[in-house]
Amino acid sequence: MCSRTLTLAAVAGAALLATAALPASASGSVTPRSAQEGSVSAAELLAKVTSCSQISSGKYKTDDETSATIPVCGKNGAVFWKADMDIDCDGQVTSKCNGDADPWFQDDTAFHQSDGKPLRAESLPYVVVPSTSSIWKYTSYGIKGGGVVAVIYNNKVEYAVVGDTGPTKIIGEASYATAKALGIDPDPATGGADSGVTYILFKNSQVSPIESHSAAVSLGDSLAKQFLQNN
Repeated sequence: MCSRTLTLAAVAGAALLATAALPASASGSVTPRSAQEGSVSAAELLAKVTSCSQISSGKYKTDDETSATIPVCGKNGAVFWKADMDIDCDGQVTSKCNGDADPWFQDDTAFHQSDGKPLRAESLPYVVVPSTSSIWKYTSYGIKGGGVVAVIYNNKVEYAVVGDTGPTKIIGEASYATAKALGIDPDPATGGADSGVTYILFKNSQVSPIESHSAAVSLGDSLAKQFLQNN
């Protein structure tokens, strides 16, 4: 579980480059080989979230030192927010995600793989949702561990799962893998994106097993198409 008391100046989560729909990138570059995952474009999704019908009781900060300006918004079949991207490197210890690389590292995530182990932030695209508070309770809106999220940045779409929970007053965080796939610096100590990230969480969805990124892409593409039709 992510519960950082300090904030990064501009941090981001990263995403797995290899998917069932797209070929893997052979390089270690931050820039992904493909502009997006699935068949629904970033522009099509963003056109449906131009206005916000606020469903949260209050608003969130993007970092400890910022003002609370980010609402959670409701749409047919989904909730969304527009924020920054801080990096979550929590979960299994890997070469990129560990206590040396990440001063906020924790060796667990709120939701676990099918074998009971924590998620693997370095290779699995996942998104962090704020822990339940008086501001918003994600479970009351059909959002659950393993739920599908379309993460949009710089005209790219990356599908992730709900994989961890974070501070009760801060929003805008995703795994190392999510950031990397979107071309965002995934370094947990210095990376991230200050703004411009849209998170669309599809209600009552669940990837099984949660660690299957190809399953997230397949289900996400289907749900994105439904989202376009229903909004």
